[in-house]
Amino acid sequence: MSENREYITCEHEKGTIYISEDVLAMTAGAAALEVEGVVSLAGGNFSEQLIGKKNLARGVEIQRVGDTLTLNVSIVVKFGNQIPAIAKEVQDVVADHVEGSSGLQVKEVNVRVSGIAFDKKQNNT
Repeated sequence: MSENREYITCEHEKGTIYISEDVLAMTAGAAALEVEGVVSLAGGNFSEQLIGKKNLARGVEIQRVGDTLTLNVSIVVKFGNQIPAIAKEVQDVVADHVEGSSGLQVKEVNVRVSGIAFDKKQNNT
């Protein structure tokens, strides 16, 4: 993960916990891909796209303000699906997974639909 992400620091009575933003981004990406109708994450650098490298953190940006997180997730949706319904489900699933795994509060999950994927059969007609 060469995006130079930072660590999120959580102070507890028994010590400090450091969670890499990469871990949170991969959690968010994996959660988004669980939603039916989401084909892939969008984003990443050009070389990753050329070689088809699957990176679960690609297309996920994280911002921390105080004790809350804002996540920006870019996805590609399969043609024929209702985009607002899929985006809403991505928001819910991503927030649940990130909060559940990290204990951090997710304030917002902004979903950017960056593309539509067509079946190969539909392209040949």
